[in-house]
Amino acid sequence: MGSGKSTVGRELSKCLKINFLDLDDYIEKKHKMSISEIFSKKGEIFFRKEETKCLQEIFEKNEDIILSTGGGTPCYGENMNIILQNTPNVFYLNVSIPELVNRLQKEKEHRPLVAKIKEEDLSEFIGKHLFERSFFYAQSHHTILVTQKDAKAVVNEIKTKLV
Repeated sequence: MGSGKSTVGRELSKCLKINFLDLDDYIEKKHKMSISEIFSKKGEIFFRKEETKCLQEIFEKNEDIILSTGGGTPCYGENMNIILQNTPNVFYLNVSIPELVNRLQKEKEHRPLVAKIKEEDLSEFIGKHLFERSFFYAQSHHTILVTQKDAKAVVNEIKTKLV
C-alpha cells in the first residue's frame, strides 16, 4: 500500500503498449462499490475471498496485461501461488517505512486499512504489516527499491528485468 503500484503499472502500460488492470478497480466495477464500502458493508474476509476469485478470472482470460494488486493480495490464501503460476514477471516495489508514512498520511481517508490509525502510530502499523507480509513479498521474482525514485525510473528498471 502506497508503494506506487498503480502509478508505475500505468506508466509501464503506456511504455509497453500493454493493457493495465488494477485489481481493486476490477473488484469495484464488479461489485459497483468502492473498496472502502466493500470493507465496511461486507467485511475484509468477503473482500479477500473476492480478490482470489477475481485474480483467477483475470488469469483465466490469458491476456497480456500489467496487473497491479493490493498490498495484501499476495498474503491471502493461495493468491501468491496463483500469481506466480501465471506469470514469470512478479515485482515487489519496496519502499522504506518513513517514505510510506509520508505517502500514506496524505491519503489516509482513501485507505480502509489505515484510515483510523493515528498519525503517531502509522509507522509502527506499517512496519508490522511489512514484517507480516515479507514472506509473501520475498517470493516475487524481482524486488525493486523505489524509495526516492520517480515512476519513470522504476519503469525503466522493471523493463530491464522483464522475461
